[in-house]
Amino acid sequence: MKSFPYRNPTRASWAEDFSFLNKSSKDKSDNDINNGEGLGIKGSYLKVSDLNLYINKTHILKNVNLEIPDKKITCIIGPSGCGKSTLLKTFNRLIDDTEGVRYEGSILVDGTDIFDKHTEITEIRKKMGLLSQRPCPLPMSIYDNIAFGCKMHGERKRKKLNQIVEEQLKSVGLWEEVKNRLNTPASKLSIGQQQRLCLARGLAVEPEFILADEATSALDPISSKHIEELFVELKQNYAIILVTHTLRQALRIADYVVFMYLGEVVEAGPADEIFNNPKQELTQKYLEGAFS
Repeated sequence: MKSFPYRNPTRASWAEDFSFLNKSSKDKSDNDINNGEGLGIKGSYLKVSDLNLYINKTHILKNVNLEIPDKKITCIIGPSGCGKSTLLKTFNRLIDDTEGVRYEGSILVDGTDIFDKHTEITEIRKKMGLLSQRPCPLPMSIYDNIAFGCKMHGERKRKKLNQIVEEQLKSVGLWEEVKNRLNTPASKLSIGQQQRLCLARGLAVEPEFILADEATSALDPISSKHIEELFVELKQNYAIILVTHTLRQALRIADYVVFMYLGEVVEAGPADEIFNNPKQELTQKYLEGAFS
């Protein structure tokens, strides 16, 4: 398809968000990739091959082929109803809870097909820290929210649990705010604090991925910025996969972008290539705001 230089006259203020994208090729890491198929990325350990997903008779995800790079922020973008959240929930098999779901193809995590009948789903989910659209703290104390998953996976030593709780609350910038009220209900926290608590809870079980489904959409601008800054810090140790409807957010923090439309991956690649020089005309039209 014909491609053309990125331009959106209706969103002139976006120009400031592109400043970090003007990188020379020598600045790119070995993990940078050009498209979504047949990649063989160094450090990549999540690979989707020929994935088709149906709910009852509706074909939701269509022949998805994709590799997710390690220690990068991957943003999945596209209009509402295009399959972004469904794809994310497939990575940790939460989609299994949907009645009438059926899938074909494979998703390899560390070389293991998560759809294989011998794969332990709890182990797959342990590798996938999930941050939902709205924070969902457990109906228990701040301390127990963090310790709960660790206990479920066999950790019983109080000293170790204390260490994990402190470390993970510090990792999300929440320790100083809550260290004197760890035994109070998590529901007493502000919504922004609750979202950081949920992130800390997911990190406590030592995942390899952080899955975030519109993780800032319910937050105020300051809390949203805080979460984005945490993602940028955390990518040093995790592969972060973020579903977002906000292009400005993807422009700010994405290293790699996946554009979906009607259940298909139209285009995938490094953020600077997708935003500055998309190969597909449909991608260009979406970035220009022709549809949302």
